[in-house]
Amino acid sequence: MEFFGREEEIRELRRIRERARASAHFTVITGRRRVGKTELVKKAMGDEPYLYFYVTKKAQPELCEEFRQIVETVLGVPFPGRVERFSDVLRFVLDRSVEHPLTLFIDEFQDFLKIDASIIGDFAREWDGYQAKARINLVVCGSIDRLMGKIFKDGQAPLYGRNTAEFRIEPFGVSILREILLAHKPDCSQEDLLALWTFTGGVARHVALLMDEGATSMEAMVERMVRIGSPFLGEGKALLVEEFGKDYGGYFTVLSSIAAGRTRRTEIEQALGGSAGGYITKLEDEYGLVSKRQPAYERAPNKNCVYAITDNFLRFWFRFIWKYAYLLELRYYGELREIIARDYKAFSGLALEGYFRAKFVGEHAYTKIGSWWDRKGENEIDLVCENEFTNKLDFYDVKRDASRFDQALLLRKVDAFLAKNPVLKSRETTLGCLSMADM
Repeated sequence: MEFFGREEEIRELRRIRERARASAHFTVITGRRRVGKTELVKKAMGDEPYLYFYVTKKAQPELCEEFRQIVETVLGVPFPGRVERFSDVLRFVLDRSVEHPLTLFIDEFQDFLKIDASIIGDFAREWDGYQAKARINLVVCGSIDRLMGKIFKDGQAPLYGRNTAEFRIEPFGVSILREILLAHKPDCSQEDLLALWTFTGGVARHVALLMDEGATSMEAMVERMVRIGSPFLGEGKALLVEEFGKDYGGYFTVLSSIAAGRTRRTEIEQALGGSAGGYITKLEDEYGLVSKRQPAYERAPNKNCVYAITDNFLRFWFRFIWKYAYLLELRYYGELREIIARDYKAFSGLALEGYFRAKFVGEHAYTKIGSWWDRKGENEIDLVCENEFTNKLDFYDVKRDASRFDQALLLRKVDAFLAKNPVLKSRETTLGCLSMADM
C-alpha cells in the first residue's frame, strides 16, 4: 500500500531536521505497534541520506558490528577498530556530526533494555557530552509503551528530560481511511468504509494487509482475517504479551470482559474473581488500551462509570478471535466467519458511534464530545456534542439505519438530560440522527 496522510508530522520532522543542522535535536516517537511509526520517519527523512539502526535482540558486540557497517556505508568513512559497545558507535556518530550535520534514526529503541540496561546510561552520558556541540537530528522510535515510559518518563531514568521533541503517532483518522479505501475501490460503499473502521480502527499495518489483498468489503475482510496463516489471528496476543509480560492473564480477562459488554467495574471483577483496580489503572494510564467513560457533564469523578477498549482491532480480536480460540484450534475457520457475519451488524453499530466521534474530532466540529446515560439505564443518548464557541449543544442518536430513528424518543431523553443538567437549558440545541448515510 502506498503512503497516505501524516502531512503535518512529516512537515514537523523535516523542520526539526533543518534546525538540527545548527544544533542537536533529540526526537522521541511512540505509538502502538503497527501504527506506521517507522514508515513515517522513513518518508520524512528519505529525501536525504541518513543512518538507520534497527535494534534487534542480539549480543551487544554483534549488534554494534552491524551498526559499524551501516556507518561506514552511509557516511563513507572508516570506523577505527572493532566496536564492542553501543556507546562507541554513538560517540563516533556524535563526533562526526560536529563537522558534518547528519540524521540518526534508531528503531525499536526500547529493546536496548533487553540487551543490556547499561546502554541507556551510556547513551545519556554520550549525549550530555556532545549535545552542546553536535549537529545531529537524533530520532528514536519505540513500540512498547511500558518500556519507552521507563526510559523517558521515569524521573529517575538516565534519559529523562533529554529529548527536545515528542510525537505520539495515532491510527489514521476517518478521512484518511476513506481516502485509502477509495484509492483501492473507487466505488466503495459506506458499508465497506464502516467495516474497514470496525476491524482496523485506522491502524496502518492492518489497513495495508487488507488493501494489498484486495479485501475491500466486509466479507472479504473477514475471509482475509480468519483463515489459515492469517497474521491477524495471533496479532492480539503477540502485541499484548510483549507489553504485559508473563502477567498477561489478568489483563486479558479484563479486556475480554469489556469486549463482551461487561463494562462496569463490578462486572469486570466478577469475571476476574478479585479486584481489577490495578489492571484497569495500568490499562488506562500506562497502556492507553482502556478508557473510563462517564455520562457527559457528570461532576463526581467515579460515578456511573463504564470502561471501553480504545483500540478497534483489539476490541474485535477479543470479541471474536480470543473468545472463539477453541474453534481456531480445530481449524473451524468457516464456522468462525459465520459467527462474525451473524453478529456483525450489532458489533459494527457500536463502532459507528466511535466513527462519528473520530469524524467530529477530525473536523474540529465540537469542543466537547461525550455520551450520556442515567443511573437506572432508562435513558441513553449516543452523542452529546458541545461547541463552546457557538454556544450550541447537539444531541444525536447513532443508527446504522436512519429509518429506525425515533425523534420523539430522543426528545424525551434530552428532556431527562436537561433535568439533570439545568444549567445547560439556555443553550441552543439540535436533535438528530447520524447513520451510515452521514459517514
